[in-house]
Amino acid sequence: MDADRIVALVTAAGIELTDRRRNAKGDGWSLSFSNGATVEVGDEGSACVAGKGSKAVARLLDMPPTPRGS
Repeated sequence: MDADRIVALVTAAGIELTDRRRNAKGDGWSLSFSNGATVEVGDEGSACVAGKGSKAVARLLDMPPTPRGS
């Protein structure tokens, strides 16, 4: 999955993108949404969801939220 597709799916559900930036390693994107969820997306297609609103965003993306403490 790529960052543009994730943004399109989540924003279509009414959750606003609040920040999009390259990650510290420069090998992917960090996407922040208005419900408190953060999605880390690697350039190779990996993705993980974390944060307060992660369950809602993970559901939209059909993927599990990252467990707390991971």
